[in-house]
Amino acid sequence: MAGRTVAGFSQALGSSAPTPGGGGASAVVAGIGVALGQMVASLTQGKERYADVQGRIGEIAPRLEELRLELLSLADADAEAFAPLARAYRLPRGTEEERRRKAEEMEVALAGACVPPIAIMERTYEAIALVDEVSRIGSTLALSDAGAGAAVLSAALRAASLNVFVNAGSMRDRDRAEELTSRAQSLLDDGCARADEVFRRVEEMVR
Repeated sequence: MAGRTVAGFSQALGSSAPTPGGGGASAVVAGIGVALGQMVASLTQGKERYADVQGRIGEIAPRLEELRLELLSLADADAEAFAPLARAYRLPRGTEEERRRKAEEMEVALAGACVPPIAIMERTYEAIALVDEVSRIGSTLALSDAGAGAAVLSAALRAASLNVFVNAGSMRDRDRAEELTSRAQSLLDDGCARADEVFRRVEEMVR
């Protein structure tokens, strides 16, 4: 993903190819939201007006860069996790043995396909907290960018959650499925609430 152009990725996304899909798109969108937070941090670093927060900004900026790169990597991981699921869907089910084998492979593949979107949600959740912080202590010249970053991250969090819900919803192991959906719902509820609060606060300040 890191080597693709925006044009190339969006073209692939709009094609009939099974990947990239919603999971990869959510990771890329989250990476853009993180980059908006990085912009605020970059415009704050080294500014005398913000001398009292230089230490904390110096901690936030590199972590945002790590998150951005991790999210791009997770876009690739999401596509890779879909491959076993696609293979499992194509398995024959004419005999009892074939149906048993297909059910087993589907279960493993469905659980595996939940791993990248959960990870995307976790990174996005962390990014929301950091963008919230830079919106409070960072350069007011880029306040609207912090609000934009929060809005974009909120959308990415919602998008990634759908991949968890759709795959967990098809799992036979309902205990494991409930564990996955509960984790996703918790990240979704808390993360979106915080991101939306950042957006509302920024909107009030810039209007």
